[in-house]
Amino acid sequence: MLQKIADTVRALSADAVESAGSGHAGMPLGCAEIGAYLFAKEIKYNPEAPDWFNRDRLVLSAGHGSIWLYSLLHLAGYDLSLEDLKQYRRFQSKTPGHPEYKVTPGVEMTTGPLGQGFAHAVGMALAEEILAKKYNKKNYNLVDHYTYVVAGDGDLMEGISYEAASLAGSLELDKLIVIYDHNQVSIDGPTDITFIDDIKKRFSSANWQVISAIDGSSFSDLESAFKKAKEEKQRPTIIIADTVIAKGIAAKEGDSSAHASPLGKEEIIKMKKKAGLPTEEFEVPTAVYDYFKAHISDCKSRFAEWQEIKSDYAIKFDRDYQEFKSGIELK
Repeated sequence: MLQKIADTVRALSADAVESAGSGHAGMPLGCAEIGAYLFAKEIKYNPEAPDWFNRDRLVLSAGHGSIWLYSLLHLAGYDLSLEDLKQYRRFQSKTPGHPEYKVTPGVEMTTGPLGQGFAHAVGMALAEEILAKKYNKKNYNLVDHYTYVVAGDGDLMEGISYEAASLAGSLELDKLIVIYDHNQVSIDGPTDITFIDDIKKRFSSANWQVISAIDGSSFSDLESAFKKAKEEKQRPTIIIADTVIAKGIAAKEGDSSAHASPLGKEEIIKMKKKAGLPTEEFEVPTAVYDYFKAHISDCKSRFAEWQEIKSDYAIKFDRDYQEFKSGIELK
């Protein structure tokens, strides 16, 4: 089922960019398996309560790949319809060209300038650690969530990413997990024409756990990487996932042209047929929706468990709870 979800993300992303006549389809197709694994197996969320305080945060630092996130949010049950996906990049739609906080349910922050999401996520992870140390009690983990970042080559070309990475390593933010979409292609061509940094050494020297040689389209590799990331208790983690931009579109795979142009209807149909998907535009297999309906039930159970913890906490630690409550309710 994970592969079917990934293939559906590819199809929806390609259809949306084709319909809009513009947009970035390369990253969504290259990271489809990563997205499928995150939403189906890894992150903690409740689409019916998108602002749940103890949800995991997922920041798409590579904001130009916004349709990847929108497609996943739709499948995961957030208030984002197929019609919204069809309005991708349209004025005043819920699916703008780059993710916008408070516009689209499930979007944690507005991203666009590369590196910005990475740095902001470090702040989110720091906030989690500060609040956890201040308010958590024995058997009462009121604050206990991870911050995930999906960042691309462009993000790691920016100085702001390394300033933030240095801070995260110094503060030992072990609940920060960065997934590096390492497709080695920029809008101008191969990244090595301007970018030859050794990412492993950069992050290792900043006190990060580096997990490399991961096939970004292998669910077993992803499962192993996330497990190892969560076992680390003293350092943030970067997972270097080798991906192929525009994966599934033979004419565009590994090509810089996938950055900012439609993929072509005929090529999209070929991709869908090869994956065993319906060839109609914006068509989602019933089995994919059914999977997420069951998964959402599990998500809601975790939410209910946290609500019980919060209720008991409020009774036993009233003063701390009132302070916590007043803080998170600030707008």
